Amino acid sequence: MLRQILSPNHVVGEPNANPLEPLAQTVGARPRVFVVRRLPSPIEAQLRARYDVELNPTDETYSLDRLVAAARDFDAIIPTVVDNVPEAVFAATPLRIRIVANYGVGFDRIDLNAARAHRVVVTNTPGVLTEDTADLTMMLILAAARRASEAERQLRAGSWEGWRPTHMLGTRVHGATLGIVGFGRIGAAVARRAYCGFGMRVLFVNPSTPDARAVADAAAERCDSLEALLAQGDFVSLHAPARTDTRRMLDATRIASMRRGAILVNTARGDLVDDNALAVALEQGSLSAAGLDVFEREPTVSPRLLALENVVLLPHIGSATTSSRVAMGERVLANLDAFFRGVAPPDRLA
Repeated sequence: MLRQILSPNHVVGEPNANPLEPLAQTVGARPRVFVVRRLPSPIEAQLRARYDVELNPTDETYSLDRLVAAARDFDAIIPTVVDNVPEAVFAATPLRIRIVANYGVGFDRIDLNAARAHRVVVTNTPGVLTEDTADLTMMLILAAARRASEAERQLRAGSWEGWRPTHMLGTRVHGATLGIVGFGRIGAAVARRAYCGFGMRVLFVNPSTPDARAVADAAAERCDSLEALLAQGDFVSLHAPARTDTRRMLDATRIASMRRGAILVNTARGDLVDDNALAVALEQGSLSAAGLDVFEREPTVSPRLLALENVVLLPHIGSATTSSRVAMGERVLANLDAFFRGVAPPDRLA
């Protein structure tokens, strides 16, 4: 069952036989690069220095027609984790793009099958946002447990009446049980913080064999199933990829199976959780709180979640430090530079 939810084979597709063969059309001229979103200024400066680049200075959301047109006119497209790159982009006629260099780790919005069919290379930027996202996860665990957002709202509203023994009681984090769904780089980094910093017992589920050192560093215990983890976790933190088979992996049934009073944290992908079912659980008190950095239909957030006091809501800022965002851009540049030199990009997905 768990392997159906979290397949270990999601990361890299079978490579094209000769991914660099289509480069002949760009030889003798600077490759043209289309950037879908505004990027950190040091990265945009490097792009301007190396390529014939079209930036997005207003950070507007481009239409599908604009992306299809870019596929006809540019050698490379740089989308981000929130931009859809569907089959229609790769089916553009005539098709000029040879590489889609995704700015971010998640690539569920890119049609990899279509990219392969049209011999377009796709890359991403793994490994550079691990520590910052893990930090934010721990912040959400603490903030949700200690009712930090609710307390600050009360203070700012001028309704705090002073210290009282029963005021704003929360949940102790130290020594609690944390269940981690997906023990990759970020999940392992969260486990290390939880165990070493807060003495938490760490449980995890993962479809493939995790890094043995990461497991040992957190004294982490593997569960046989997602259901077994949900039944034991005082806190549950999601770090799984978003794919068709993981969409709403926490649906109404699984949320109902969680330990009563548990706290759910999601810094992975909004598609992993049925937001309406989560809102019901929070309203009814079967879950005591939640901490969310991602949402099922972002940037739209469920009005039911917005109305609740016992949920901490952040606007998808897991990697939002200057260090991470510049490092992500540098990985994009490394992939583009390699490709246009005629060698394999380091972070190839398709």
